[in-house]
Amino acid sequence: MVNIKSQRELDLMRQSGRLVAKVLMNLTKLAVPGTKLSELDQAAEELTLSFGAKPSFKGYIGYRHSLCASVNEQVVHGIPTERILKEGDIIGLDFGLSFQGFHGDSAVTVAVGKVSAEAKEIMQVTKQSLYAGIDAARAGNTIKDIALAIESVVKPHRFGIVKEFVGHGIGQKLHEDPQVPNYAAGASNLKLKPGMTIAIEPMVNRGTHKVRVLADRWTAVTEDGQLSAHYEHSIAITDGEPEILTAWENLQDDTEGQALINQLNERGKYGQRGPNPA
Repeated sequence: MVNIKSQRELDLMRQSGRLVAKVLMNLTKLAVPGTKLSELDQAAEELTLSFGAKPSFKGYIGYRHSLCASVNEQVVHGIPTERILKEGDIIGLDFGLSFQGFHGDSAVTVAVGKVSAEAKEIMQVTKQSLYAGIDAARAGNTIKDIALAIESVVKPHRFGIVKEFVGHGIGQKLHEDPQVPNYAAGASNLKLKPGMTIAIEPMVNRGTHKVRVLADRWTAVTEDGQLSAHYEHSIAITDGEPEILTAWENLQDDTEGQALINQLNERGKYGQRGPNPA
């Protein structure tokens, strides 16, 4: 069943979405050569708790971490291990939190230092497909319209759109109805209505769309070992323009989150740089 949110519920989701954006934008400053994935996870959790919120992923279906950190050929659900980021990596940071009972969920792919032209291209195309999907998320349109918009951006590049993992409704539960696929053939004709809240999240591979899950039972990687990118926003359907609830684009000068990042840096644990969710 698709939940239509009241104005009070939408206000709470705006608050949770803004906090998700704060966490993600501050994590991009830490995604530098020499940083461990586990350090990013710890920073995500510390930031979340400092905001009076709870990490959505930790404990979800047995997941033990606050952040999903997927590097290079890793598509989604990458476990934040002791792996150290190196120059030229790209990393998908997927994060959600719960604030006053409502969830926000978002993802960015970040360039670690200087990256290849191929990496820049897959990031750019995937990000463009996200915003095309968001633009199609209007009352009266359908889930299939979102999928078609995403597919229309990706298809000319002959990149693979991941089919095993899709977007979803979001609210008091991290995953609610409806499912929001990123390819038209898998999408429904469910009509979008004001008050619906969904997470749109294209995952795009440079090669085949096929993925496999590693022995850790979480990390999904491209079957052919080529790069993958992932971007996500939680949005609300309105009577007009779709509303992005997790708008990290406007938070590059987040002084509240930066204060905690500075504290972490003073401990000598992390690197630092400007946001680059290219």
